Amino acid sequence: MNVLVLNAGSSSLKFQLIATDPAAITADKDVRLCRGQINRLGGEVVIEVLMRDGLRKKFAASTRDMQASLEHLMQWIASDASGIGEIRALSDVNAVGHRVVHGGELFGESKLITDEVLKGIEDCIELAPLHNPNNIKGILAARQVFGPKLPQVAVFDTSFHHSIPEHAYLYAIPYHLYRRHRIRRYGFHGTSHRYVSERYRRLRGISREQTNVITMHLGNGCSAAAIRGGECIDTSMGMTPLEGLVMGTRSGDLDPAIVGLIATKESLSPSETEALLNTQSGLLGISGLSNDMRVLQEELEGHDDRRVRLAIEVFCYRARKYVGAFLAAMGGSDAVVFTGGIGENSADVRARICTGLEWAGLKVDEKRNQQTVGSEGQISTDDSSLHAFVIPTDEELLIARDTVRCVLGEPHFSRSESPSTADGKRL
Repeated sequence: MNVLVLNAGSSSLKFQLIATDPAAITADKDVRLCRGQINRLGGEVVIEVLMRDGLRKKFAASTRDMQASLEHLMQWIASDASGIGEIRALSDVNAVGHRVVHGGELFGESKLITDEVLKGIEDCIELAPLHNPNNIKGILAARQVFGPKLPQVAVFDTSFHHSIPEHAYLYAIPYHLYRRHRIRRYGFHGTSHRYVSERYRRLRGISREQTNVITMHLGNGCSAAAIRGGECIDTSMGMTPLEGLVMGTRSGDLDPAIVGLIATKESLSPSETEALLNTQSGLLGISGLSNDMRVLQEELEGHDDRRVRLAIEVFCYRARKYVGAFLAAMGGSDAVVFTGGIGENSADVRARICTGLEWAGLKVDEKRNQQTVGSEGQISTDDSSLHAFVIPTDEELLIARDTVRCVLGEPHFSRSESPSTADGKRL
């Protein structure tokens, strides 16, 4: 089954084309045909494609909207110019899987998109006003390009966190505010946390019920998840992605009274204050230089800038504090799993986070840690009682697999499945 995976944003459309089916999932034989991104939607778009052989292709096109851009992309994929022999016509795409940011309390698992499901996604717009409208545009564009009969599936960032118990997702505010407005913790990065926890299960050769890990998705956006018995019991992000860990441009946890103080002292509106906390804070706000951890680490190494050092220290301290909190919430864990751009590639950040967790039985093997960059492996010593792993995430593969399951009417996860990256490697 050829599955087109779409992640629609306000000015871009990320895509992957993955060939998979139940047999491929079981044997870890999924094939990534291509991946890429359409940038500058609504004008002269730039389309970048990474082929399965590693060749990169880039071209421009004049398109009026997301639908026209997707149509242009599919015409190119189906042409001889692409070299993708599996796709010779639109009909060779068997299903479309969409990343949808917020499913609220409506969607606890991936869903085959019907008019009713689409209405539910629309009802969640107030919970994710910057994301769900664009996700809906992607669904409608695919419906126009491929026709209404092609199966489409919504895979929600929030679904994996539906197992969080009430005492963990409720805020200590008047209960009627939850009842009226559904103000509660939802969590995000669910596809990433779910993928790496299942991949960890394969590496250890254990069952879902035996999977007790803390997953750390560290990138420009960051979140942690406490996973006990294969199910999420808590997560760091809240009603919005602003809560929790320090991130590239987001503040993470802070005293709520600070919001009003900033608004008053800086003469900002509520929306301007929220924008400041989302786009001008985090690593960027503390360092005054960049939200990119790579840039900050280069600057620290080259010039030992005090604010840069402080930004990295605050980032790592907050992450370590959440590990400690989740160890308490879980009653202990077997491993901490790092993923995301920073988690997969920064040995220094991983070491900083793990330093101070020796009391919990975590001892980092310095050589393993330095060698595990952009790859998969254990970075703790063999005699650690709390292990540390690096597992590159593959959210698109999980979306493609869930799409297959939903189209075939199967459960959204299999207790026997053990995921890996398409073709056993990342493109």
